[in-house]
Amino acid sequence: MKENSEIELLEAMCKEAKNEGKLTGKELTKLYETFGQRFVKALAALRENRVKKYVFKPSGRTVWVVVGKERDYLVMPEAEFCSCDDFYFRVLDREIHLCYHLIAQKLANNLKWYNIIEEHDELYDTLMEEWKKPTP
Repeated sequence: MKENSEIELLEAMCKEAKNEGKLTGKELTKLYETFGQRFVKALAALRENRVKKYVFKPSGRTVWVVVGKERDYLVMPEAEFCSCDDFYFRVLDREIHLCYHLIAQKLANNLKWYNIIEEHDELYDTLMEEWKKPTP
């Protein structure tokens, strides 16, 4: 599989889902065939409302977080970065291109299937420090 094909496929599926307002059976099947258990976990994160978009006021800064088993994981979609172990051990080693948190965030953003949490700018640094901590 070509390195970027996972991302290209996910972006194509997200575009279709955004236009339709949902994922079709065909898209669900294709995503499962491509990502396997990572897609199953991403879908579970969506269904369990574990994808959060923090919006800080008054600056308007946004931060994406996916609540995982061990802790909350910082997701930076523009950089295709996640603070989870899977990212550090499998994505950086080029074993996979996306962890399930990144898949969940991309789907959530396109389907508008996330919780928005508004916080004051004063909390930004404190929350970022917490999200950036390595897994214990």
